[in-house]
Amino acid sequence: MAAITSIEWTEASWNPATGCTKVSAGCKNCYACTMAKRLLAMQNPRYANGFNVTLHSDLLDLPLKWKKPRKIFVNSMSDLFHESIPTEFIEKVFFTMQQASWHTFQILTKRAERLAELSPSLKWPSNVWQGVTVENDDVTYRIDFLRETGAKIKFLSCEPLIGPLDNLDLTNIDWVIVGGESGPKARPVEEEWIKSIRDQCQTSNTAFFFKQWGGVQKYKTGRLLEGRLWDEYPRSALQYNFAK
Repeated sequence: MAAITSIEWTEASWNPATGCTKVSAGCKNCYACTMAKRLLAMQNPRYANGFNVTLHSDLLDLPLKWKKPRKIFVNSMSDLFHESIPTEFIEKVFFTMQQASWHTFQILTKRAERLAELSPSLKWPSNVWQGVTVENDDVTYRIDFLRETGAKIKFLSCEPLIGPLDNLDLTNIDWVIVGGESGPKARPVEEEWIKSIRDQCQTSNTAFFFKQWGGVQKYKTGRLLEGRLWDEYPRSALQYNFAK
């Protein structure tokens, strides 16, 4: 579906599936759910089912039509490892990503258990980055499931960050994205929470990306942390992309 995206750490979005269900505290104010309701009201045919999980098989080959290399967020309006998405469909998504080797694909899930379960049967080319959402201490177990996968680049999205994460195990984690929640019901984020994650990344030599402070009007709060932008990307991935 939509190509260009305003998400700071990627360049495009690809939604071969849409719709999801809430599984943890980070889902409370889901932006995708709100957006799906808006698109349904606008009679967008892709959202005739609202935010119920819907497969769009006709979009499976869309990245193959994009000739210019770009970073692509996979299923920004869903969760690729949702239990309602058949394994066969996930395999087709991975086949497209393998074919479209000139792109970098970024997948993010909260269903870390299913990710780990399916990982052995999936092919993990170097251009596929896999991440899990870790919004507070209650879900740090997702990181262990991520470590079990065959993904060459593994990352965490600590967004919306709704609690401190002072004891992260970043072993074999290449990248950490941090962001406060945005929107009218945004929960507050503390600067010390963000700085703690940043410091842990620096200690473990993990790339750190600070996405936003968030809030009701995130454009007013900006992206600066201690006076600078933090837009780091995985070092091994940069070397790989440069080599291509």
